[in-house]
Amino acid sequence: MNQSRLFSPLKLRSIEFKNRIAVSPMCMYSAVNGLPNEWHMVHLGSRAVGGAGLVIVEATGVRPDGRISPGCLGLWNQEQLEKFKPIVQFIKNQGTVAGIQLAHAGRKSSTDLAWKGGKPLTPEQGAWTTVGPSALPFSEGWHTPHALTVPEIKQLLQDFVHSADLALQAGFQLIELHMAHGYLMHEFLSPLSNHRTDNYGGNLENRMRFPLEVAAAVRKFWPAELPLFVRISATDWVEDGWDLEQSIVFAKELKNLGVDLIDCSTGGSVPKAKIPVGPGYQVPFAEGVRKGADIATGAVGMITDPYNAEEILQSGKADLILMAREMLRDPYWPLHAAKKLGVDVTWPKQYGRVNT
Repeated sequence: MNQSRLFSPLKLRSIEFKNRIAVSPMCMYSAVNGLPNEWHMVHLGSRAVGGAGLVIVEATGVRPDGRISPGCLGLWNQEQLEKFKPIVQFIKNQGTVAGIQLAHAGRKSSTDLAWKGGKPLTPEQGAWTTVGPSALPFSEGWHTPHALTVPEIKQLLQDFVHSADLALQAGFQLIELHMAHGYLMHEFLSPLSNHRTDNYGGNLENRMRFPLEVAAAVRKFWPAELPLFVRISATDWVEDGWDLEQSIVFAKELKNLGVDLIDCSTGGSVPKAKIPVGPGYQVPFAEGVRKGADIATGAVGMITDPYNAEEILQSGKADLILMAREMLRDPYWPLHAAKKLGVDVTWPKQYGRVNT
């Protein structure tokens, strides 16, 4: 292959990614009090060593009760900031852009660790009060969330900005706002979870209001030279839920606020949606948002083959490939993909003997 799109640079604002391969945010459920530790250094650092152009830290709570579980990362205090600094610096030292996904899990918070079943915590396990746009539990047996008041919504805006401030101090070059997978901002967007009757519920304009306010507040604070991503679920996969048409409208509004790329995932709003999972199953949504809203998009979801990733980019379906499970299987996927595509990339000098 003479010219690989996958290994061509991508520039957004002042940041240039050395290639179009990103490590998608993946929860590790391995933090204590929201603090990153050695596990996160090795997990994230090895993906940077492996050649990805961008590494995005997992969904990181902007406040304690915004975490999915007690094992999830947080960024609301100085101690967490200091623990992130060496990890961020290591990622950047590999020539990789360091990003972080800021999140609030809403009604899907206060759950046990994934490998313990991920079920809602009991009071004996330290359960906390969950929140959402409406007092509707995610599923039977889940906590019924407290319906947020308008003053509480306004406080959440400040929480996101505060975490963005800490992220900047830690050295992160990119923020992704988590508005997908049935977590708080997606809960406001979807009519399945938002039954409010005030200015934050009802029609599409009102349901978009809180997520757009968060994007606007973070973009206003976040330096103009640094990019801002938003992850969405482009469909709930359920009739009368959130869908691609609404996602395009939403993406246009996000673009107007200065968001640089829409990371297009799907699902998560309801527990029993029928999702046709398969290689590249979410790519059509990245393509639809890219063309419909005229904004850069990222494709994610069971993209494992370098030739498939190349085709997605070459055909204009997306601008960036985000990889999750395949990066867990092979942290050096970018280096191996380059070889398959006939692209000459530089391995870490410490691993130079591999190419001899």
